[in-house]
Amino acid sequence: MNVLITKEAVQFYRQEMHLVDGDELRLFVRVGGVGSGGFSVGVTREIEDFDYETIQQEGILFYVSKDDLWYIDGMHIDYNDDLDMVLFKQGKFDNLDHPLFIEKT
Repeated sequence: MNVLITKEAVQFYRQEMHLVDGDELRLFVRVGGVGSGGFSVGVTREIEDFDYETIQQEGILFYVSKDDLWYIDGMHIDYNDDLDMVLFKQGKFDNLDHPLFIEKT
């Protein structure tokens, strides 16, 4: 799995969710909200019984279900201080509002 979560994004989650080193978050595909074709990334502390890939970043362990890799693999997750929000960029889709899947060869 290739997901980049910047230090700034982790710091945002630490502050907003009161996280400490060793805490765990699950990133998952959710229907609704702004994202590709009605999909977006959800974030929760609940870790369900699935087959996961993990990312350790700045003391926080992020889980992604293998069933959600189709959307999250290749994602760049960053925090924009000017907008005061986390931004999700996905190179597999040309436009996250109206996606056209781009097959990488």
